[in-house]
Amino acid sequence: MNTSLRVLVGCEFTGTVRRAFAAHGHDAWSCDLLPAEDGSNRHIRGDIRDHLGDGWDILVVAHPPCTRLCRSGRRWLSGPGNLTPPKKLPRGRTWASMIAEFEDGVDLFTSCWRAPVERVAIENPEMHDLAKARMPADLSSPQIVQPFWFGHPEYKGTGWYLRGLPALVETDRLVEPETGSAEWKSWNRVWRMPPGTDRGKDRSRFFPGMADAMADQWGRHALEQARAA
Repeated sequence: MNTSLRVLVGCEFTGTVRRAFAAHGHDAWSCDLLPAEDGSNRHIRGDIRDHLGDGWDILVVAHPPCTRLCRSGRRWLSGPGNLTPPKKLPRGRTWASMIAEFEDGVDLFTSCWRAPVERVAIENPEMHDLAKARMPADLSSPQIVQPFWFGHPEYKGTGWYLRGLPALVETDRLVEPETGSAEWKSWNRVWRMPPGTDRGKDRSRFFPGMADAMADQWGRHALEQARAA
C-alpha cells in the first residue's frame, strides 16, 4: 500500500507547509510567483493555475491574495450600487486596477476550488458579500482556527475552506495572555505590524505547528481513504 501522497502547496514561497508534508513522508511541492525562500528544488515558480491538473492527492493553497475578497477590503468596493467606486481610493490606485485585482482574486480562488483534485484546502478569511456572490455554490463557510491552538503564541484568525478534508483539530492550545499585557501585544504582532515594503510577505508567513497538524491530520485522512477504497 502506498504511504506517500502527492501534495501541492500553492501560494507559498517560505516552504513551511511543504516541509511539514515532506516531514510526514509525502511528495510535497510548493508553488508561487516568488522563488523558494529556502532554495528548495521542490518548488515550482509560476502561477498555481497552470499546475492544478498535474495529478495531486491534496491541494493546499496556503495564502492566496485575499485583499479584495476579505471583509476588511469591502470599503474599497463600496460606492453606491453594486461594485462601484468608493468616494476615495487608496493612494496611487485606480478603479480599474482595483476591479482587476478583485476579478483575479475571484478567478484564483474559484480555479483552485474547482481543481481536479479530490481534497482541497484554501486559506482565506471570511469573504464580503460581493466576493461571496461570485463563489461556487458548493462553497461552505470556512473553519476559523488560531495559531495558539497549535502551540504558536500568536493571534491570527485563519480561515480554511475545505473540500474532501476534515476540520483541523487543535493539538497544543496555549493559555491566552491577559488582555493589554506585553505578552498580549506580542501575540497581536500581525495586527500591530507597521506599513513597509515587506509587510505583505511577513504577514503571510505560516505557522509550523499548524502546518504540522495539517500534514498529520489531512495526510492520515487521505491515506485512510485510499486504504478503504
